Amino acid sequence: MSKGSPISPSLMANKAPAKAGDTVRTKDVAASVSSTVDAVNPVQGPNNIVPPTEMTGSQAVVRSLEELGVTDVFGLPGGAILPTYDPLMDSTRINHILVRHEQGAGHAAQGYAMVTGKAGVCIATSGPGATNLVTPIADAHMDSVPMVAITGQVSSAVIGSDAFQEADIVGITMPITKHSYLVTRAEDIPRVLAEAFYIATSGRPGPVLVDITKDAQQALTTFSWPPRVDIPGYRTVVRGHSKQVREAARLIAAAKRPVFYVGGGVVKANAAAELRELAELVGAPVTTTLMARGVFPDSHELHIGMPGMHGSVSAVTALQQSDLLITLGARFDDRVTGVLSTFAPEAKVIHADIDPAEISKNRAADVPIVGSVKEIIPELAEACRELFAAESAPDLAEWWAMLDKLRQTYPLGFTEPEDGLMAPQQVIQRIGELTGPEGVYVAGVGQHQMWSAQFIKYERPRAWLNSGGLGTMGYSVPAAMGAKVGDPDRVVWSIDGDGCFQMTNQELATCALNNIPIKVAVINNSSLGMVRQWQTLFYDGRYSNTDLHTGHETVRIPDFVKLADAYGCVGLRCDRAEDIDATIKQALEINDRPVVIDFVVSPNSMVWPMVPAGVSNDAIQIARGMTPAWEEED
Repeated sequence: MSKGSPISPSLMANKAPAKAGDTVRTKDVAASVSSTVDAVNPVQGPNNIVPPTEMTGSQAVVRSLEELGVTDVFGLPGGAILPTYDPLMDSTRINHILVRHEQGAGHAAQGYAMVTGKAGVCIATSGPGATNLVTPIADAHMDSVPMVAITGQVSSAVIGSDAFQEADIVGITMPITKHSYLVTRAEDIPRVLAEAFYIATSGRPGPVLVDITKDAQQALTTFSWPPRVDIPGYRTVVRGHSKQVREAARLIAAAKRPVFYVGGGVVKANAAAELRELAELVGAPVTTTLMARGVFPDSHELHIGMPGMHGSVSAVTALQQSDLLITLGARFDDRVTGVLSTFAPEAKVIHADIDPAEISKNRAADVPIVGSVKEIIPELAEACRELFAAESAPDLAEWWAMLDKLRQTYPLGFTEPEDGLMAPQQVIQRIGELTGPEGVYVAGVGQHQMWSAQFIKYERPRAWLNSGGLGTMGYSVPAAMGAKVGDPDRVVWSIDGDGCFQMTNQELATCALNNIPIKVAVINNSSLGMVRQWQTLFYDGRYSNTDLHTGHETVRIPDFVKLADAYGCVGLRCDRAEDIDATIKQALEINDRPVVIDFVVSPNSMVWPMVPAGVSNDAIQIARGMTPAWEEED
């Protein structure tokens, strides 16, 4: 369903100011699916009663955020948002963290949202300030992260005239937001912000943009709270259809090779406990996608690993050979399915998701269930329990015999590099083991991301943060910063590559000045590692523009230890395997400022297993030129 026909600000020149609510329409289509909707109060926060009070639009922005329960925001001021930064200075309830780049503000808001479950908030000015938020907004959209981005806009009288620092940020972000607003009247600010937070956090979470013109910020208005929120056409389905749930239970009871295919939607729904109860009742193997790591404990006997391009052999094979996929909060992403037409060819599909647009989008569902998995999973468990009592639970002994043999034969592992340098997998594994499951691990994008997903054991949800759908280099440091602000009592590691780190490491200044003591592990292989891996495998080792000159026997530009010191952080370097533990322990003991560790590792280490792009998951490789001996498993 389209967003309708929004009015682009570029068409508003010399026209009367438009009403804020007339600008765009949300794309959620749940209203057409069911009349059972989320009955949660759409106005977040403590719902204090604020009598009519005269104030400026900017003061209304700050007061609305306070009444919505916002305590932390990340931003960077500029001309078009300056009117709002002035009253923000007087707020005693909102902690504003001044970032060094607007992209950092957006990723920090994402990290904050991922660990707290609340909407993260970022603020920027018009033009380049707003466009610098486009990447984190797109990232949040792909990974369903609740975020509210507030941007200043030039005055409504000059919109469309190519005014200084003008950009049509509403038009730019329409495809990558859940909803976008242009506010041109001060009196609309409380309602729009209340709606923005409700839309961002309800249903399938996502980013919402609120663009406020400078004259709307400066104008006087009468503020009262709570505002009346009524969003026609936006209805979130929560409870699954009971008939579909019962049909799903029947498929589970009849299956011989069922697999739970669990996605990030289960994390967003806070449904880890419900998932565990259902999985233990059914006794089927559980796979958790890159976005779902930790929602089902790695140590649990039913967990068989992460599926996908760099998933475990047991997880990838289980999906391929299954006769039933119990799909919960997942979207059949191409990195999981490989060539879609060859994915799980004999499997029927149960697909439960809160977003009806995902049902049968990529893979047709035999039993579609629209709703929140928080509600659906217990209903499915009860239906299965009744069916198993009346008949019998499925006998999965033969299925488990095969999967257990796969787990034993093809466990995740790595080989020592032949060049004598450290194995990056060992570094990451020891970070996880020495920190433990209560830590938070935030990866950048590339080889270190996959190794972090593979070699750290995740026992709880919201312990693992990464840019999954968009794959944004530069995500890790600012997202870790936001995570530490959101959950300050936990150890937060940014596990980054030397390429990713150089994109957003300026936020170390933000961390140092604001007492945000994250720990950064730079997995320094002196190259764009994943690109180099593909060049090794598919481009005859022609390393075109992937050497970064940061590692062993290079000019070391930059020197990460010196860079850390310049930013007021502790800088450490580790280039010997025997020093890994001592270096990590030293970092764990420092909690008064950020720590950056330059782990100098081998550039020749690769991520295995791997399903090459464009082939079936059946072609999974466990090492270069090596595929599992499937005949032995028959």
